[in-house]
Amino acid sequence: MYYTIKETVAALKSGETTSEKLVQQSIDTFTADQKSSKPLNAFLEIYDDVLELAKKADAEIYAARADGSVEKLFEEKPLLGIPFANKDNISVKGKRLTCSSKILEGYRAPYNATVIDRLVKKGAIPLGRCNQDEFAMGSSTEYSIYGATRNPVNRDYVSGGSSGGSTAAVAANQALFGLGTETGGSVRLPASYCGVYGLKTTYGVLSRWGVVAYGSSLDQVGIIGHTPEDIATPLSLMAGLDFYDDTSADLPDTDRLSSLKAYKDFSSLKIAVPKQFEEAKGLDGDVKKVFEETKAWFTSKGAVIETVDLPVLEASIASYYVIALSEAASNLSRFDGIRYGSRVDNGAGYDQLYIDTRSAGFGPEVKRRIIIGNYVLSEQFSGTTYKKGMSVRARIQREVAALFEKYDLILCPVCPTPAFKLGEKYDDPLAMYLSDLYTVFVNLARIPSISVPAGKSSAGLPVGIQFAGKMFSEAKILELAQAWEEEHKNCGVPVKED
Repeated sequence: MYYTIKETVAALKSGETTSEKLVQQSIDTFTADQKSSKPLNAFLEIYDDVLELAKKADAEIYAARADGSVEKLFEEKPLLGIPFANKDNISVKGKRLTCSSKILEGYRAPYNATVIDRLVKKGAIPLGRCNQDEFAMGSSTEYSIYGATRNPVNRDYVSGGSSGGSTAAVAANQALFGLGTETGGSVRLPASYCGVYGLKTTYGVLSRWGVVAYGSSLDQVGIIGHTPEDIATPLSLMAGLDFYDDTSADLPDTDRLSSLKAYKDFSSLKIAVPKQFEEAKGLDGDVKKVFEETKAWFTSKGAVIETVDLPVLEASIASYYVIALSEAASNLSRFDGIRYGSRVDNGAGYDQLYIDTRSAGFGPEVKRRIIIGNYVLSEQFSGTTYKKGMSVRARIQREVAALFEKYDLILCPVCPTPAFKLGEKYDDPLAMYLSDLYTVFVNLARIPSISVPAGKSSAGLPVGIQFAGKMFSEAKILELAQAWEEEHKNCGVPVKED
């Protein structure tokens, strides 16, 4: 597998490789990995038609090379023949879609998600579906009926979650880029743990049509890649208004994304570092060291870094979980064995059917979040707790937006620690939830942020730092990330073979 999209496209154009070879390599790697003593478990399956789609792409490329129109062909289809990893909650027509949950075993998507449709029209090939925390509820990809996804850097550690499967597949060179979803950090966190780039976009930039909902006011599709360029190219092709998603929005400066350049004018760059994050309890020493090194790099380039006080950030975790769990309880009510979901019916009436279906179909973490969400929305509270959470969220949005009137970037760690060992936090939900300490404010404020591989811990595990910008500033933060990449190539820890 070639390392980047740019390298791979060049090889496809020249005939140095073929799409069929790329796909076959992924199939061989997937098959061999399943027999490993510590399987990565990133892909749940490789789709059955990928070789056929790859051969069709190769035929197009061969014909264009023969008549001298290969450059024009790739202008029309920039990702022709490029296979990508897909999270198990994003619909691909006719393919299994389970959200890594027993309740959706056997379900097949009736249509393509908009993001899939747009990539396919530009020549990309959905390679297979990837593991995740059940219904995207988790920070480690351990809450899955298919078992945990391991970290490709060290297979005794978690890959992060909930988009751990897509991220591990990219980090292990099983796919050139991957799609995940974000509700509170589910792309950036595994990207940090696995040593790759992971972008959470501005809310609305990538359509949610065809993506199974967790928390509708927070959910967003994200992209994982080896380089900022590998994220910018798919983003430029997927972004924009969608008739089927009323929350969708156009993204300006897509031309800057399709030909991404490194950021140059650091002397005019003002960076904010929230005091609340620097002083937060539980910040690992290795993460703090990498963060200080990242700040020093920006300073050396001429940027101005200032510590800012945003007390409302201290309420971000509480606000996030009130909103996310309330919306999760509402969204998952449709999985009842009648509208959606594998039915368990002992003939004892509808009430018992609901109880039996949902008890058998949902895992412990999903049940926990549904119970908490329904409690928050119960008659006892009359929805006031949810409204309070939304009120705090609105304040976070206002104060973060006001901050960006003075600053270009918010700089902070992605998570308090590097990846932790498998099973270490599985039965400690509070510790698991606190993994999102530095990420959820981005989702609440609806701004974009990218996890950048910035260094490693003393144990050799990757550490990511995030660059967060104002709404619709994807081009700018990707250009900053590209500047970082050009001076810190392979800053992510090389993947070890099992």
